[in-house]
Amino acid sequence: MAAKNKRTVSSVAEANKITLVKAMPWLLLIGGAIALAASVMLSVEIFDRLKNPHYVPVCNLNPILSCTSVADSRQAHAFGLPNYFIGIAGYAAVAAIGAAMLAGARFKRWFWRLTEAGLLFAVGFLTWLQFQTLYRIGALCIFCMVVWACTIPMFWYTTLYNLQAGHLGTPPRLKGFVAFLRRHHGDVMVLWFLIIIALILKRFWYYWSTVL
Repeated sequence: MAAKNKRTVSSVAEANKITLVKAMPWLLLIGGAIALAASVMLSVEIFDRLKNPHYVPVCNLNPILSCTSVADSRQAHAFGLPNYFIGIAGYAAVAAIGAAMLAGARFKRWFWRLTEAGLLFAVGFLTWLQFQTLYRIGALCIFCMVVWACTIPMFWYTTLYNLQAGHLGTPPRLKGFVAFLRRHHGDVMVLWFLIIIALILKRFWYYWSTVL
């Protein structure tokens, strides 16, 4: 019985491995393309507003869902230029990686480590921006949230892919923990998003409660 259970776990792990390898190009291509489109659309809306001070961006829906409030903040220019410029460049690169993989490209370990570093920066930066929008700016940008929704799974599954392919070393004492994360990758993803949704609901409940 123990041997049978072991074979079953091994088969599931192998199936997950194959699925992740097949899914990675599509994840990077589609996720990168959607995040790129959101960044471009935000830049267009902000440029239209700069040209016409009376222009109301389509992403300004109410006092809470207001990309103008976010774009006018100092946090929206964290590195001296609009954040969406960084998004346009970065997500175009991610989508290009996905397209190249679909075309049969195979990348070296250093390239995957560089990609991992870029996505780690992206998810770290957006986590900081989430805190800023919730507790400092007090408004949410719809296009930014689309970027959040794309970046988090791209980072998470790229990390799992790099661990699986051996591009990232795993200390022996963490192998069991990494195996647990790989088995429950979907649960981790759902929990991550539920935490963000809960924080948004709690922070702006004073407004949501008036429109329910």
